[in-house]
Amino acid sequence: MKLRYKILFIAVALVGLSSCKDFLETVPDTRVYLVNLDQLQQLLVTGYMDANYALVGELSSDNVIDNNSPSSDKKPVRYNLSYYDQFDVQVYSWDDVDLEISDNDSPSGVWNACYGAIAIANAVLEKAEEFQRTGMVDGQTMSPTDRARLNAILGEAYMIRAYHHFILAQMFCMPYRGDAISATLPGIPYSTTRETVLDPKYDRGTLKQTYDSIEKDLLRGLPLINEQYYQSPKYHFNVASSNSFAARFYLIKREYEKVVEYATAAFGGNDIMKMLNDGWWQEDFYYISDIGRYFTSVERPSNFQLFTNYSTWWRRFVQSPRFACNREAKRATIQGPGPSWDKCTWKNNRTKEEFAMMPCFNGVCGSAGGQEYGAYFAGTCFEQFEYTDKIAGIGYCHEVRPEFTCEETLLMRAEANIFLGNIDAAFEDLYIWNEAHLSPKEEDRYNHISLTKEDIVRFYGCYDDLEDPVADNEYGIIMKFNIDEVCPSDKYQLTDEIEPYLQCVQHFRRIQLVHMGNRWFDIKRFGFTIQHKIGISEVRTLQVLDPRYAIQIPSEVIGAGLDPNPRSTNAPVQAPIIGREEYVRVSD
Repeated sequence: MKLRYKILFIAVALVGLSSCKDFLETVPDTRVYLVNLDQLQQLLVTGYMDANYALVGELSSDNVIDNNSPSSDKKPVRYNLSYYDQFDVQVYSWDDVDLEISDNDSPSGVWNACYGAIAIANAVLEKAEEFQRTGMVDGQTMSPTDRARLNAILGEAYMIRAYHHFILAQMFCMPYRGDAISATLPGIPYSTTRETVLDPKYDRGTLKQTYDSIEKDLLRGLPLINEQYYQSPKYHFNVASSNSFAARFYLIKREYEKVVEYATAAFGGNDIMKMLNDGWWQEDFYYISDIGRYFTSVERPSNFQLFTNYSTWWRRFVQSPRFACNREAKRATIQGPGPSWDKCTWKNNRTKEEFAMMPCFNGVCGSAGGQEYGAYFAGTCFEQFEYTDKIAGIGYCHEVRPEFTCEETLLMRAEANIFLGNIDAAFEDLYIWNEAHLSPKEEDRYNHISLTKEDIVRFYGCYDDLEDPVADNEYGIIMKFNIDEVCPSDKYQLTDEIEPYLQCVQHFRRIQLVHMGNRWFDIKRFGFTIQHKIGISEVRTLQVLDPRYAIQIPSEVIGAGLDPNPRSTNAPVQAPIIGREEYVRVSD
């Protein structure tokens, strides 16, 4: 017995020595080699940005105010409210963020997350195109089923690459200004291959080249989308979200016929009203978390595609009292008047403040500091925390973004039809959006009534003078458009007749996309001028086509050799209780 054990030990030792020799003679390589369709499809699951552009977008826009600045209503205000992070102040001030930051909500976080997703798409495309070219996968000839699945993989990868370059261009470039002018503006590096060398050098190219490349990938990917291969289609580019993305892309380019075409395709022939009127009047919401989870769930029919990311955006809203959706920003969005609900008046029992508000927001909004610091719609801004250790109370902050929705798609089609001269069609979509926010119970409608064309002209055409582009009306709901200056068009111009309807669209979009960051993109493409009050006495103005429309690319990227965004010499230098709110209707 002892002899056998000894022989066994020797054998194991020899094997060990042999394995050690083989290991030392092998070049270390921890890469995963893609050899089959399962691997390609699994890798694409990680091909979506895990950062959130909402913070940079909202802080840059007019949806957020500085609570340290004096209130226009002369109410007492505190001047020592704290920010969540130093770079929040820089973003809100339209300064270049020059801090070394890896925060997922920062410009660096968005930049890195987008290019990370693009790198995954490129790795998949390289191998998928090889499979397509050779007709072989994992050493086997592809079957018709394999080819169909491969096409679906190619389609998703192209859409991922197009979309993330699109977000980079929206964030870090000036607005698209037509082919001629855009050919003179800097774009962003369009990555189509895997990195295979250390410290590669990139050229930004022009904005036109960037948009041309996005369009090429978009048109290659869209026809290949086949959601039957997804277990959870709403977490991938599916048919509806891909068409909605196409509509968003062509809206930026002012190619309105295509906007109508792709937006209509996104609806898939479904009854739009049934897709929309599903969440506002749920009666089983008890906690704020119930609201957030429902509005960002796959079960909600109007959600075309959801993005999950690591983000502290909600915490910044409710735990850091300085920057928030408050005062005029709040009144221009979730708690303010509108064309069909301006006579629907409510009162906050704590503050005794009276205001007009769309009834659907009653009971689905949260507050920070008992309304003193601001309010938020829990349906688009709520944290879902992932515990890694419940005893220690640690884990990851997550946000779920309804990135493409039926509501936004409907408003895109309405805007396109306005410029196409199809006012009746545009009004029909605006009517549906408004109607979807009405209670199905007649007794709950209060003074929020069905929308009419007369309402739109009355409410959005009631201004006397738009010479002051910042103070157009009491809350800044009505804005001065400069879209024809931003993106000149020979076919489409803004006229007095269609302006009230376009005002309605931008206001409905501002309400619909509140807290999402998209308002910043609308400010750029419409050419709005906005102001930010900073602290006790400073006021900064962002004029139409201000160079700061383009968020500065991250400082570490500039340090690596990429050209920064130009800055005008006139640009200024850098310088909680959470609860569900319900209100009482004021009697007529």
